[in-house]
Amino acid sequence: MPEAALLLEDITCRFAARDGGQGYTAVRDATLSIAPGEFVSVVGPTGCGKSTLLNVGAGLLAPSSGQVKVFGQALQGINERAGYMFQGEALMPWRNALDNVVAGLEFAHVPRAEAREQGLHWLKRVGLGGFESRYPHQMSGGMRKRAMLAQTLIRDPDIILMDEPFSALDIQTRQLMENEVLDLWMAKRKAVLFITHDLDEAIAMSDRVVVLSAGPATHPIGQFEIDIARPRDVAEVRTHPRFVELHQAIWDVLREEVLKGYAQQKRA
Repeated sequence: MPEAALLLEDITCRFAARDGGQGYTAVRDATLSIAPGEFVSVVGPTGCGKSTLLNVGAGLLAPSSGQVKVFGQALQGINERAGYMFQGEALMPWRNALDNVVAGLEFAHVPRAEAREQGLHWLKRVGLGGFESRYPHQMSGGMRKRAMLAQTLIRDPDIILMDEPFSALDIQTRQLMENEVLDLWMAKRKAVLFITHDLDEAIAMSDRVVVLSAGPATHPIGQFEIDIARPRDVAEVRTHPRFVELHQAIWDVLREEVLKGYAQQKRA
């Protein structure tokens, strides 16, 4: 077995209560491994701790216990081998598309001319060639997501972390972006940890789907290999008989956790 690109081992995340109470355990004894080149999606009820695990993998949140390893090395601080595509807007409104895309290269002190050349290349790769002078307020939601994708990938990270990146898009734009991500991923096969609420999206895109329990103290309760041939079109694959079988199998595990999460939200 190859060494994991990203290993979250026995992760527990506790958060103190503001009033001095017993606090909240978001994640307990959770282990998650992503192999080099593997596309793994994580699904679970709303508020179960999916983004918490992603932030631990990014080095943005230190776990209360457990350890994170990146290609076998213990993670200390920010995961510099990972690129992170956030759920919300991550473009700086005072920068145009090109300047947003090359921001990471600038912070890494890449010469301006080289950064600009790479930025124009990546804008073309995500379908934004000729739009480099547009500011975020001049772009559609789909265009902003494409710019964020280029911003994430331009530094050629070994691990790609994505937190529900397309949840705010309409279904047509969303499917276009999903296929765009798959095409770019197929070209270099980097390790991907993808957080989503959409089970169809998880199955259509992934090599493996991990199901989390309802919180508090969330942890993986099932994982499913997605044995559908690639390349895939995310719209067409939904009619594949194996897709339907996998959807039913995963939903059988996920459904009870979703109901638990919904009941907890109603009591809150």
